Amino acid sequence: MTTVLPDTGVGPLLRDWREQRRISQLELALRADSSARHISFIETGRSRPSEDMILRLAEQLDVPVRERNALLVVAGYAPRYAQTPLDDPAMASLREGLDRLLAAYEPYPALVVDGIYGVVAANRGIALLLEGVPEKLLAPPVNAMRLTLHPEGLAPRIVNLPEWRADLLAQMDRQIALVRSPELRVLYDEVAAYPVPARAADADRADRAGGTVRRSGAAGGRGRERSAAFALPMLLEHGGRVLSFVSSIATFNTPMDVTVAELAIETFLPADRETAAYLHAHIPS
Repeated sequence: MTTVLPDTGVGPLLRDWREQRRISQLELALRADSSARHISFIETGRSRPSEDMILRLAEQLDVPVRERNALLVVAGYAPRYAQTPLDDPAMASLREGLDRLLAAYEPYPALVVDGIYGVVAANRGIALLLEGVPEKLLAPPVNAMRLTLHPEGLAPRIVNLPEWRADLLAQMDRQIALVRSPELRVLYDEVAAYPVPARAADADRADRAGGTVRRSGAAGGRGRERSAAFALPMLLEHGGRVLSFVSSIATFNTPMDVTVAELAIETFLPADRETAAYLHAHIPS
C-alpha cells in the first residue's frame, strides 16, 4: 500500500509527480485546461483543488490508479477506485478471460503477475520451463522475479543471465520510481542481492556481436544463429537445448480498479523456429 505522511498536502505531492514527469506548470495547465497560476496555487497550498481537478491532473501526469486514491485521501476526499480481490465473485469474468487468453497462447509460455510480480496465473508453457525448480520457490505466493533470478531458480539456466538480469532490475527500478511501492523496493533489494551463478565457461555464453545471438551448441543442441536484434532475448537451457524467447508485457487500458490496474500479462515468443518446434513437441494441443 502507498505510504503518505499525514502532514503532506496534496499540493506538494502533485508537484512531486509533475517534477518527476518533467512537465512545467504551464504545460500541465494547458493539458488540464487550467492556468499556470492555478496550478501554482494548488502546489503551494494556497488553493484547495476539487476532486475533479485532482483526478484531471493525475490523469495528465499518468499517476498510477493506486496513487490517485492516495492523492484524493490526502486532499480529504474518498478514494475513487476500488481494490477488488481477484477471488471476488465480481472478478469471475476477468479471471475466466485471463485463463482463456493464457490457454490460447499455448504452447508458448505466458503468465499474469500483479504489481509486485506475484504470479496470478500461468499456462503450461511456463510450467514446462519451470521443471526442476525447487518446490520452495514454487510454494505460494509464487513470485516471478524470485523464480527468475534466484540462484536455485531459472538463473543458472539462463545463458545470457548478466544481460537479462540487468534488464529485469532496470525494469523494477523504473516501476519503483513510478509507483513508489515499499513492497516493491523490498523485493528489488532482495533479488538484486542474489549471487549470480557462475557458468562453466564464458565461451559457452551468448555472443550477441553484430546484433545476432550465436550459440555453440555445447548444451546438446546443434550450433545455430538466432536473429533477435529487434529485442533482447532470454536464452534458456532446457532438456539439453537452448531455447530463445523475446517477451512482451500488456496491461489493461483505462482500468477502474486498483487490482486490475496493476495486473500485467507477460508473453514469451519463440525467437527462432527450433524453439517453436520444441514447444509444440512438448505441449500437445
